[in-house]
Amino acid sequence: MSETFESPLPATVDELWENRAELSPEDGEARGVIVGAVDMLDTGKARVAFVDHTSGDVIVDERAKRAILLSFRVLGMVRSQVGDFHHNDRIPLKTSLEGVRVVPGAIARWGAYLASGVVLMPSYTNIGAYVDSGTMVDTWATVGSCAQIGSNVHLSGGVGIGGVLEPPNAVPVVIEDDALIGSRSMIVEGARVGKGAVVGAGTILSASMPVIDVETGEEISRGRIPDWCVAVGGTRAKEFPGGTFGLPCVLVLKRLAPGQRHDKAELNAVLRQHGVNA
Repeated sequence: MSETFESPLPATVDELWENRAELSPEDGEARGVIVGAVDMLDTGKARVAFVDHTSGDVIVDERAKRAILLSFRVLGMVRSQVGDFHHNDRIPLKTSLEGVRVVPGAIARWGAYLASGVVLMPSYTNIGAYVDSGTMVDTWATVGSCAQIGSNVHLSGGVGIGGVLEPPNAVPVVIEDDALIGSRSMIVEGARVGKGAVVGAGTILSASMPVIDVETGEEISRGRIPDWCVAVGGTRAKEFPGGTFGLPCVLVLKRLAPGQRHDKAELNAVLRQHGVNA
């Protein structure tokens, strides 16, 4: 946890974490503390991680992650029913949905924060996730545990945003404001997509994957797509004893002007220029 960051969650969570092996659903006092902490995540009064706009770093609230992990110890299995669908789980479905459009078939678990103006098509949002205003989680997209999704983001059909709970200090996936993630893309292992970036369909990005500028051949980063650019999945050749093989990478095709909106026809033209299917 950052030296300058102070978690809004009670310090009692850390004390319970140290004695987690002894906890069970019979521990009413501990359950009350943990339920209160996860309720703060559910309502957006606390969050697992955020971008420090001074340093640009992602700050992780380890106490928030500990509260989520402890909830699996102090909550018992409960049967529930939604229409004809039966559930048997420790974590209930989310009920605080003010200003959120939830299309039938969408699932969001308690402990995930959904800001007013979010649209959930039939999709899945896991505990600890934070989805900001104006964002659409499209059909069959998944927002994994603790993933941080900015405002006015479009997670297209079938997108997989990876989750991360353990270890508590691990950085979750971060998708910043105004980004567009193309269909069937996978952003996992604490990778990060910058503000206003456009990620082409089918792109895979992990924390260790190189991100390369096609104009210079320079490796820009590992696991982070820069702000305001168009990026797609690619490969780069690497020599091995058994031959030359292509290893996956992400290619930055074009830099966008800061604040430039995503014009579909223009983006399609950029992708076709590089021989990529729109």
